[in-house]
Amino acid sequence: MGQVTFRKDVLRHLGLKPGDQVEVDLLPDGRATLAAARPKGTFEDVADLLKGRTNGRVLSMDELDVAISEAGMRAGLGDGL
Repeated sequence: MGQVTFRKDVLRHLGLKPGDQVEVDLLPDGRATLAAARPKGTFEDVADLLKGRTNGRVLSMDELDVAISEAGMRAGLGDGL
């Protein structure tokens, strides 16, 4: 892991704030692409979201979809997964 400094207009274009991380994809012709790294949710995040909501019952697929979407929004993935 390293540290790179970008101009303010580049940070703004990528939607980055100082200290944010970027993802770099190396291309075969010596170029690279970069994008703002987005937080990734985990199964534990979904499980935590469901705690206390099920009262021990099995959830329907629709209820699971809503829970996963809410976990995605909390993880910063936009309007859900």
